[in-house]
Amino acid sequence: MKQPIIILTGPTAVGKTALSIELAHAVGGEIISADSMQVYRHMDIGSAKIRPEEMDGVPHHLIDVLEPTEDFNVVVFQSMAKEALSKIYSAAHVPIVTGGTGFYIQALLYDIDFKEDDGDSRIRRELEELAAEQGAEFMHGLLAQIDPESADAIHPNNQKRVIRAIEYYRLTGEKISAHNEEERKKESPYRFLYYVINTDREKLYSQIDLRVDQMIENGLIDEVEKLASMGCEKGMVSMQGLGYKEILDYLNGECTLEEAIYVLKRDTRHFAKRQLTWFKRERDVRWLNLPEFGYDRSLVLKKILDDVENERWS
Repeated sequence: MKQPIIILTGPTAVGKTALSIELAHAVGGEIISADSMQVYRHMDIGSAKIRPEEMDGVPHHLIDVLEPTEDFNVVVFQSMAKEALSKIYSAAHVPIVTGGTGFYIQALLYDIDFKEDDGDSRIRRELEELAAEQGAEFMHGLLAQIDPESADAIHPNNQKRVIRAIEYYRLTGEKISAHNEEERKKESPYRFLYYVINTDREKLYSQIDLRVDQMIENGLIDEVEKLASMGCEKGMVSMQGLGYKEILDYLNGECTLEEAIYVLKRDTRHFAKRQLTWFKRERDVRWLNLPEFGYDRSLVLKKILDDVENERWS
């Protein structure tokens, strides 16, 4: 029989953290973070990282395990998450994957093969030299010509992925996006329940704005200043996270603090909208629309536990 796994996701600031802790206590679970920023040490405020006291004794995985100077991507996540799954299953506990990075969740849930090659091919070396000469935007433009779907999905500053996608096309004649799309059609090796928490748009946007204000109050500027003093720069994967690149622009004198906060709130709202669009395309998703539960978290938890009972996991 397939091993069980629960996915608890949704847009940023919707309220996943508290529910995930209650669920973990109820089912004997451990939490795997599917967040692209909480994996980094020293990045607590801007990533809205769960605090140790909020964990309430529930083991968490993939939080505070990398330095901000290290790259983190879907392949690294998949490898780390599988290792965490192994530990959780060996303890006879239920893994609860929570966080808002839908691509990471998909990669783990369907065991997508990204055909990563750690070798140092001649084509890759040529592309790296071209990137050094022409810059990130030029390389991203090359990718857009041969694989627009990948160009849409990969940030121009993520040169490693941009180069890998171009290299894959030149080696195989196939778009890496097409390969990944085929992989997404695979059946999951897990017995899963996949939940997306959602709320009404106006309430979500209000919660996002409030969270940003709290981040500033709690010392986000000092946090980014400290990261900059550690050598963290705009081009790093870690500094592409919402809250970091905007405040870094302010610290570098590229905008006022008011402008940085405005952009951060606006871009976080846009990000939440993209997250919901992603989840709407996913298979086998069960939506937990908070207004339907009267915004009562205990009723949402009861719904999940009823499903768990019906799936005979208990």
